[in-house]
Amino acid sequence: MTPTDTQQSQSEPADARLRQSVRTLGNLLGETIIEQEGQTVFDLEEEMRALTRSQRGGDPSAGARLLELTRNLIQDGDRTEAVLKAFTTYFQLINLAEEQQRVRVLRERMAQAQLEKRPMRETIAAAVQTLKADGMQAYEMRQMLNDLLIMPVFTAHPTEAKRRTILLKLQGLARQLHDLDYSILLPSEETAIVDDIRETLVALWQSDENRERRPTVLDEVRQGLYFFETTLFELVPQIYRELSRALEEAWPEESFAIPAFLRYGSWMGGDRDGNPFVTLEITEAALREQKEQALKLYAQAVENLYGHLSVAKTRMGFSQPFLDSLAEDMKLISGDELEVLERFNLEPYRQKSILIYRRLMATIRQNEQPWEQQKPDPRAYPDAATFVADLELIQESLRQNNGWRLADGRFANLVQQARIFGFHLATLDVRQHSGRHRDAMAEIYARYHPGADYRALSETDKVAWLVEEIRGQRPLTAQLNFSAATNEAVALFRLIKTAQEQVGPQAIQTYIISMTTSVSHMLEVLLLAKDAGLFGKIGVVPLFETIEDLQNAAAVMGQMFETPIYREHLALRGNSQQIMIGYSDSNKDGGYLRANWMLYEAQQHLAQVCEAHKMRLTLFHGRGGSIGRGGGPANRAILAQPPGSIKARIKITEQGEVISNRYSNELIAHRHLEQLVNAVLLTSGKRPDYPKEAEWAAVMEETSARAEAHYRALIQNPAFLRYFNETTPLDQINQLNIGSRPAKRKATSGVSDLRAIPWVFAWSQSRVNLPGWYGLGAGIDGWMGEGGDDETKKRLALLREMYSEWPFFRTVIDRAQVSMRRADMPIANLYADLTDESVRAAVFAEVEAEYARTERVILAITGQAHLLDNEEWLQRSINLRNPYVDPLNYIQAALIKRIRSEPETAESLRPVLLLSVNGVAAGLQGTG
Repeated sequence: MTPTDTQQSQSEPADARLRQSVRTLGNLLGETIIEQEGQTVFDLEEEMRALTRSQRGGDPSAGARLLELTRNLIQDGDRTEAVLKAFTTYFQLINLAEEQQRVRVLRERMAQAQLEKRPMRETIAAAVQTLKADGMQAYEMRQMLNDLLIMPVFTAHPTEAKRRTILLKLQGLARQLHDLDYSILLPSEETAIVDDIRETLVALWQSDENRERRPTVLDEVRQGLYFFETTLFELVPQIYRELSRALEEAWPEESFAIPAFLRYGSWMGGDRDGNPFVTLEITEAALREQKEQALKLYAQAVENLYGHLSVAKTRMGFSQPFLDSLAEDMKLISGDELEVLERFNLEPYRQKSILIYRRLMATIRQNEQPWEQQKPDPRAYPDAATFVADLELIQESLRQNNGWRLADGRFANLVQQARIFGFHLATLDVRQHSGRHRDAMAEIYARYHPGADYRALSETDKVAWLVEEIRGQRPLTAQLNFSAATNEAVALFRLIKTAQEQVGPQAIQTYIISMTTSVSHMLEVLLLAKDAGLFGKIGVVPLFETIEDLQNAAAVMGQMFETPIYREHLALRGNSQQIMIGYSDSNKDGGYLRANWMLYEAQQHLAQVCEAHKMRLTLFHGRGGSIGRGGGPANRAILAQPPGSIKARIKITEQGEVISNRYSNELIAHRHLEQLVNAVLLTSGKRPDYPKEAEWAAVMEETSARAEAHYRALIQNPAFLRYFNETTPLDQINQLNIGSRPAKRKATSGVSDLRAIPWVFAWSQSRVNLPGWYGLGAGIDGWMGEGGDDETKKRLALLREMYSEWPFFRTVIDRAQVSMRRADMPIANLYADLTDESVRAAVFAEVEAEYARTERVILAITGQAHLLDNEEWLQRSINLRNPYVDPLNYIQAALIKRIRSEPETAESLRPVLLLSVNGVAAGLQGTG
């Protein structure tokens, strides 16, 4: 490929190295294409790219020529696959080059800030300085630290289109690019790295982009663990050190105890909602995999420090508690092992390190067996606390004997890791649909009330019975002699109890109830937990997902807090309540603007009801990667939350391509985490006062209600589902094998039956991006247009004020801009041609009209001439990518059309069509 023209408009000197990286990678890819496929394929790819550029430049004949070229191309499956592979690989390389550019810019900004002896923007130090400048006292900071909790949660939601094999090759290329950038190289060394890149490109070219099979649940668990091993285990303690340093600089005369505030969670192996493959055995296996990873990381760290702690008795003293502990450990050693230890009689820390290492290895061996088969082993660590205690004995002995630099250096990193990650590594959340608990409870109720129907009881009667049984002494489920589904529902809570005993209390702390709509949904789970001995030991967490459920959330929680037995449960948990809100289903239910406003209002009301009942609230934000599922920069989203809704505590999901994008590169991962901590600290301190927020809220209520009505009119159109199925590669997305769970809940009878990820993914592929903007224009334009020209001007002025002064509204508008800029109506028109004219007229005409209306409204509010004028770097990136994405869309649409008209080609063209899906996702840098 010759990509140099894609960078011509970037004239800034800072972009010169990016242009060079793109040029180098593009030329090397071009050589690879010619070497592997021949000059003809290379020329064909270049011709298609040139035609799309001409079409976008205004040449009316270029589109017709491109359609004809595409129709001819797809008659040859092998050549089509080669062209798709060329564009897909190009985007993978450009994404790497842009990531490397981000690293360069970050390093330059960090260097400049350090030279000027000031904190860089959106860092932990910047947040602490701002809080102090706003008048925060040291005692107030201590109070905040006591409450502080930031927990990103890795989920296995299927949004990572790339195979792990491809990801690893791309990460290898990223390292090679880094070496070219930051190493002082001899010419021969530079040549060797370039040759390595050539070799990797050939391996990448000859690798299949598509997965042959769906990943198993444990495959997903191991994929998540990879990022702990390669990035997070070393990075997270660094964040703690930066907070400690920032506090010391802000209040040099004070001391602060920093709790384990930044921890990770996971749904991989625990999320059984809609995934029948997450069984009891799989959940146990996931927990054991996590424990094994933690233990191996500790063992490696201890081994690395073994030679470092060579303090000798002839040079220094040792604390008595440390020596007593060492003596006790030595009693368990005999024979050859004792002989090895006696070689280091002058170096007690090395002796203790060897003993710790051997205890860790014994614990690993013990963990290899299923829990019911594990036998006590005095050499294995019974829990993480005992391991931490051993480390702290060494650390305190060093401090008492003039070894504080050793105690607070590399060794302190291991102590911090052990305190943060324990033996659980990440806290596993369990999630199940409320309907499963309702079914189980109905069967249990019928066992004790023959002939009675639990489901037929009123909500009041359900609650009364549940409360009575939670208070009662009899175990309802002592024997597992119910149906298989109910037995599993009951046994799951017993497994949770065992996990807390085997791995530690942090192994599982949260049970999430999908589609919570009532008090009885939560009490059903509490009853099952109580029967397993988990009363007060597991968080019962409602997930409010639909528009109606968000509206009712505060009322449901108010009733829960007024239920005495539930308050007793919460009292045992420090009067802390976690509540999850869902971004994906609320958007699919009510559209972009209404969902955003209902989420904002729900957070306000939930914060108020928790405050009224003196409960400590942790909001769990179920956000996806795409804007239609709540995605976008996490720090901006946090700063745009309602005042009082965070209060130093937040959980937030990270999934699919978001995980690999944020955590594959250590510097980018560091930037993500420091921005996250920065935003939580700032939003928990002194918040801006918005005197006109009540007026703004009234505008949001009116405009979002109108937007919802317009959105519902579209999705309830009788032709809508047919349009969606026929004009998007939905079937192919469901065949991508990117997740373990089934692609569909059940037979689709309406939008509500569609999973949110394929819903968003499909609209992204067809370049409509409907979930990220649709309805916003109708909602705002309809409200603005009431009352004549003078009133319209007055209302537009108010909207501009809201955009300028209210972070929430600005975030909503700016995210919609991004979605619309990545959408493309002329390309969407290609897909609209895949259905009947009557269906097209009924749906696509509405989509086009709403796009134009929304664009007009956003430009009026922001005062821009074009979408994303306020983020020129992103606007430029999208503009420069389009000539390479467009051919993929042309080919994809043509392939869909051919497969439907010639069903006999479906099997042979399936991998080619799937490759087009991967290519478009790489080009747009997003899936679902």
